[in-house]
Amino acid sequence: MKKGQIAEGNVTTVEFPNKGIVMTDEGERVIVKNTIPGQRVSFAVNKVRKGKAEGRLLETVKKSPRETADTCRHFGQCGGCTYQSLPYEEQLKIKETQVRGMIEQAIGDACAYEFLPIRHSPRVLAYRNKMEFSFGDEYKDGPLALGMHKRGSFYDIVTVEDCRIVDGDFRAILMATLAYFREQEISFYHRLRHTGYLRHLLVRKAVKTGEILVDLITTTQDWRNVQEQEPDERAKIEAALLEKQGRCPHAGTVNEEKEKQLLAGWKDVLLALSLEGTLKGVLHTKNDSVADVVKNEGTEVLFGQDYFYEELLGLRFQISPFSFFQTNSLGAEVLYSTAREFILGDNPDMLADKTVYDLYSGTGTIAQMLAPVCKKVVGVEIIEEAVEAAKENAALNHLYNCEFLAGDVLKVLDTIEERPDYIVLDPPRDGIHPKALEKIINYGVDHMIYISCKPTSLARDLEVLLARGYVVDKVQCVDMFPNTVHVETVCLLSKLHEAKHHVNVRLDMDEMDLTAAESKATYEEIKAYVAEHNDGMKVSNLYIAQVKAKYGIIERENYNKVKSDDARQPKCPKERATAIEAALKYFQMVPSEL
Repeated sequence: MKKGQIAEGNVTTVEFPNKGIVMTDEGERVIVKNTIPGQRVSFAVNKVRKGKAEGRLLETVKKSPRETADTCRHFGQCGGCTYQSLPYEEQLKIKETQVRGMIEQAIGDACAYEFLPIRHSPRVLAYRNKMEFSFGDEYKDGPLALGMHKRGSFYDIVTVEDCRIVDGDFRAILMATLAYFREQEISFYHRLRHTGYLRHLLVRKAVKTGEILVDLITTTQDWRNVQEQEPDERAKIEAALLEKQGRCPHAGTVNEEKEKQLLAGWKDVLLALSLEGTLKGVLHTKNDSVADVVKNEGTEVLFGQDYFYEELLGLRFQISPFSFFQTNSLGAEVLYSTAREFILGDNPDMLADKTVYDLYSGTGTIAQMLAPVCKKVVGVEIIEEAVEAAKENAALNHLYNCEFLAGDVLKVLDTIEERPDYIVLDPPRDGIHPKALEKIINYGVDHMIYISCKPTSLARDLEVLLARGYVVDKVQCVDMFPNTVHVETVCLLSKLHEAKHHVNVRLDMDEMDLTAAESKATYEEIKAYVAEHNDGMKVSNLYIAQVKAKYGIIERENYNKVKSDDARQPKCPKERATAIEAALKYFQMVPSEL
């Protein structure tokens, strides 16, 4: 296919996170994002590299037979809810299939493990406790808009007054804010010109307590059309230097007295709203960064306080505007309950005398969940504000065996004197830095829990963990983000301890030389022998263990015993079994005449 070509095809499957595999009528394979299995779509080819083509979705020519669910009127235009047209059970099937495939590819035949059925979110609609709305326009020079980015667009904004993944309070606050600033004729921050005033509206609402926090993020620029003023050469140079430093060129030009009046009027509009929840704080945050992100460069309280409270699993959490907290409160209870079940199993006292590392701990939710059942928890998080919130929350919940440290996990691990007995990992989307992962592995703990919001990162890190002596015991997805392409995954890992000093052999010892039997080879030596004598053939520890078991050499349960009816245990192929047997005979671990 050629770049710029327009074509049609049928979506056969979707790879994580939203890569639809489209087959054209001519049999060509193209990746088209934001599609659903069974659809027929038209697309424009925008990338061709090494024979692989990618396309941009133009139109859904024919819906998938699976698309039977009602959708909000923004569906397809807003870039949020890719799967909203699918019944929820269909959404879960797609996500579970995607993750299962990645895990199977990462693990291969390295170990037997359970892949448990995906756990659903308690709420499918109105489940989000946080939204970051953007100011802009729906089309060039159009009226002020406030909402979500239009799918496939960096600039255009869709005003999502009927968004279904939030409740009515979010929608009321959004529309009241938009109406007020439209009436005041206030400009939005233009991402290309780096000029304008209004940037984002952050709304957070607790599900359990109903408390609401609203934060308006703006620049410190004059909200008039400064971009229309022709700058002189000196001003152009100064603006270019500021932009190079990541700063808006017109920062600090706002009239503070007028801004104070403007914000007071907005606050009064919000206080006059009839909301189901309780408005606990109205805030204003300054942000002159060129990057299109919500960044705190100074926050003032216009009304109330700069925090609110939420409750999870019997614990109470104080949450500030920018502190990390799972965006689905009820789903978070399912996620953390799953992790706790994986950790404790059938033994509630398993951690009673143990020190736990909670790495990438955020506001310390997992640490506080485990604190009552272990000796000590050490949380490490790079965002200092989150660490301070974790300390305050631990005190709020009367948990005094938690220690929270601010800094990069890679560096902080070198400063902690107390070694862990158990490690919980909940890294950001990109996974764990390779050097940090090496340090984590070197602790040699018997068990780890890995919680991942991006299964591709999890699969990559699992390959490293498996190569360094860990096996996967259980994997389970938890859907925290209904109607979207995202999913959380919980993985339980165990350290592989090979038995080296005890061998059960179904032979009379006078049939083989005792000295040779005691000098049995390691797994790596057996692998090396097989590869050398069979054109590079690779065999796993699992296959070696299965062949050993055939001759009465009993290994640990992780290899020889299926843990449940749902466990997936590959059987050693005949040709590999023959090669392994030859190695065992060479190392005199079984008689050569067998």
